[in-house]
Amino acid sequence: MTHATPDSPTAAKGTGLAFAYVTTLFFAWGFATSLIDPLIAAVRKVFDLSFAEATLTASAWFIAYAVVSVPAAALLSRLGYSRSIIAALGVMVLGCLIIPAATLVDQYMLVLLGLFVIASGVTLLQVAANPLVAALGSRKSSHARLNFSQFFNSLGTTLGPWLGSTVLLTGGVFAAGAVVTEATRAESLRSIDLAFLGLGSVFAVVAVFIFTARKRINAAAATASAQGGGMASPLKAFRSKWALLGALAIFVYVGSEVTIGGLLTNFLNRPEILNLPEADAGRMVSLYWGGAMIGRFIGALLLTRVRAGILLAVNTAIAAILCLVVTQTSGETAAYAAIAVGFFNSIMFPTIFTLTLERSSAPAPATSGLLCTAIVGGAVLPLIGGQIADVTGSLNPVFYVPLVGYLILVVFALLAAKARVSDAQTVSAPAGH
Repeated sequence: MTHATPDSPTAAKGTGLAFAYVTTLFFAWGFATSLIDPLIAAVRKVFDLSFAEATLTASAWFIAYAVVSVPAAALLSRLGYSRSIIAALGVMVLGCLIIPAATLVDQYMLVLLGLFVIASGVTLLQVAANPLVAALGSRKSSHARLNFSQFFNSLGTTLGPWLGSTVLLTGGVFAAGAVVTEATRAESLRSIDLAFLGLGSVFAVVAVFIFTARKRINAAAATASAQGGGMASPLKAFRSKWALLGALAIFVYVGSEVTIGGLLTNFLNRPEILNLPEADAGRMVSLYWGGAMIGRFIGALLLTRVRAGILLAVNTAIAAILCLVVTQTSGETAAYAAIAVGFFNSIMFPTIFTLTLERSSAPAPATSGLLCTAIVGGAVLPLIGGQIADVTGSLNPVFYVPLVGYLILVVFALLAAKARVSDAQTVSAPAGH
C-alpha cells in the first residue's frame, strides 16, 4: 500500500483544504467579537444602563480568556483538534440561545452570562486553531499563513459592527423620535434575539462544515502535535521577564483596542462629535476595524524591510498621539482621530506576540498560554473607561485610558528592539484575538 508523505501532492492538497476550513473559524470569532461594539450601545439604551454597566458586555466576553484558556488547553489534549473545534462551536451556539432567553425574562445579567458562554467557546476555538495554523504547511511560510487567516479575522471584525448596527440599532427605542416604552423596548429586545439567533445559526453551520472535514483536520493535527503545538500552563512563563512584559503588553493592547471600539458608537453619536443616529454611528465603527484589516497588509510588507520592534514603536506612538488629539478636540477632528487608531492597531497583536516568544526564556507553549490569558485586558480597561465616562459625563476623557496603554507599548517596543533574541525559542504563530 502506498502512503502519502507530508510533502506529497495528496498530503499538500489535504493540508490546504484543512487550512481553508480552519480559516473560516478566524472569520467566525472575529465577527462574533466585534458584535460586542454595537451591542454595548444597544443594551445601554434598552436596559437603561450607565456607561460602566454597559461595558460589562465587553468584560463578560474577555474575562473568558483568563478563566477558560488553561482548561481549554486541557480539553484540547483530551478531545483532540476536530472534536475540540466542534465542541467550541457547540458551546457558542448554546451561548447564543441563552441571550434570547435572557431578553424574554428581561434580565441583563443573563445576557452577560450568554456572552461569557459564547466567549468561552471562542477561547477554546482559538486554543485549537493556534497550533493548527502553525502546522498546516511549511514552517517557513507560517507567518504568511497567519496573515492570510488574520485577514479573514479582520474581515469578520469589519463586517460585524456594520451588520450588527443594522440589526441592533434600528427600530424600537432607536427609531427617529422614539421614546422608551414597553412596546419600543420589546421591539429592540427582539432585534437582539434576531442578531444572536442568526449568529448561532452561523456557528451551527460552521460546526457541520468542520464535522465533514474532521478527517483532514485530524491528519493535520498529527503534524501540529509533532511540532510541539498546543498550550501549556502559563504558570511556567512567570519565570521569564519577557513573558511577563509581553503579557502586560497584550493586556494593555487588547484593553485599549476594545475600550475604543466598544464606546466608539456612543462617541460618534454625541452631539459634540458627529451627532449621528446610533445605527449610522455603529456602522462607522466598521471603519475602525477595517483600518486594522488594511493595516495588516501594509504592515506585512513593511515588516520585510523594517525591524519589528521599531515598526511597533512607531505605530504605538502614533496611536498614543491620536488618542491625545481625541482628548483635546471635538467634532470631525476627534471622530476621525479615534477611527484612525484602528489602522495603527493592525500589526500590534501579532508583533507583540512574536517579539515576546522570540525573547522569552520560558517554553514557547507556556509563554503563548500566558499571552492568551492576558487578553483579559479587554475585560478590565473598557470598564475603567466606562466609569470615567459616567463620572465626567463625556467620552473624550475615556481616551486617556488607551493613551496610557499605548505609551506602555512604546516602552515595550523600544525594549524589544534592543533585546537579544533567545536562541532556544521556536516562534509559533499566534491566532487572531
